[in-house]
Amino acid sequence: MTGTDAVQVPSRTVLSSADIDRALTRIAHEILEANKGPEDLVLMGIPRRGYPLAQRLAAKIAAAAPGVDPAAITGQLDVTMFRDDLSRRPTRPPYATREPVSGIDDKVVVLVDDVLFSGRTIRAALDALVDLGRPRIVRLAVLVDRGHRELPIRADHVGKNLPTASREQVRVRLVESDLPAVDEVVIEGTA
Repeated sequence: MTGTDAVQVPSRTVLSSADIDRALTRIAHEILEANKGPEDLVLMGIPRRGYPLAQRLAAKIAAAAPGVDPAAITGQLDVTMFRDDLSRRPTRPPYATREPVSGIDDKVVVLVDDVLFSGRTIRAALDALVDLGRPRIVRLAVLVDRGHRELPIRADHVGKNLPTASREQVRVRLVESDLPAVDEVVIEGTA
């Protein structure tokens, strides 16, 4: 085997559906505790998988804080046109940005994404958020933090810290957005 040959390592599941559910329940309670309740709270999911995760978090927050309408605190924030790697990545269509009815001005906005890696998506999300309005506080919740940051960005709420090699891929699959329709997080990579 030469230095350029790579052996494909079988994927391994690191979070099951039950693990994801437990992580989201914990994150929802952390968000409520950090915010001292649901007042002025907005969850902005980053497409593709951040938005369904934001919806799930909103439902869990509503279950813990009666009177909260999950749809009223959830939005979607497209970052496509704010990315700094548009020329290097395959073209993808933008998603719609959907603000909650109450907007984001003077709100506690929690950006929600599936995997935190280099930090570039979150940097783009911060730029996109500024175009929408002026939140009072911006926090970050991610299902998986895999390290390898290129920018000084960290998550406030993390489902699982997952040390990985840079050559590995972390794949989040959600019932709402993937086929097969399953909730899981797997690591794929080469040795």
